[in-house]
Amino acid sequence: MLNSKTITYQQLAKTIDHSLLRPELTEAEVIAGCELAKRYNVASVCVKPYHVRLAAELLHGSDVAVGTVVGFPHGSQTTETKVFEAKEAIANGAVELDMVINIGELRSGHADYVREDIRAVVQAARQSGKSVLVKVILENAYLTDEQKVLGCRLVEEAGADFVKTSTGFAPGGATIADLKLMRASVGPQVQVKAAGGVRTLDALLEVIDAGATRCGATATAAMLDEFRRREGVNS
Repeated sequence: MLNSKTITYQQLAKTIDHSLLRPELTEAEVIAGCELAKRYNVASVCVKPYHVRLAAELLHGSDVAVGTVVGFPHGSQTTETKVFEAKEAIANGAVELDMVINIGELRSGHADYVREDIRAVVQAARQSGKSVLVKVILENAYLTDEQKVLGCRLVEEAGADFVKTSTGFAPGGATIADLKLMRASVGPQVQVKAAGGVRTLDALLEVIDAGATRCGATATAAMLDEFRRREGVNS
């Protein structure tokens, strides 16, 4: 289990999914973001579906994975649409999918729908013939603790790889209380991703100590440069 006291620079970099999801990003900014991700050797970039091909070309041969979003940002697409998005993204070079649950259906108590919605995307990933991770976004800002726990259970039952706090586009993002609750609500085979509001090194280390093994971030360079300064790690 990673923790802030023993984590190395390389391990810390591999907790970061460098986020390139803001709607106003230009192609030049996406290219620069992919180059930054490659330079810092983070875990992945998370780009909009339109930019998956571009990111796959830019990161080919590197150790940085290409990720994208499914059902983003509100999760209100039909299951069939989410499956199409997943298959297209994988065909274009994505190997990590961050999908949004149907938030309203979870809040309505329609557990079977939510589980099968997730499962359909997981099956699309598993049947692709590639090693594709599926991370499921609950969007905790809209949920009670009871709904968060239920969401975690449904993610695990559907066979996904990660449960994730938020899109970064809701009123609230990752909280330490939520991360601890999520970590306690899934088995060890399901990992936890923090997203939304993690902009400093101290915040990143805190979410890792709360059980997160991935973190969506835009302040990647600032956080990793600060770690180097503190630890005396050479570039």
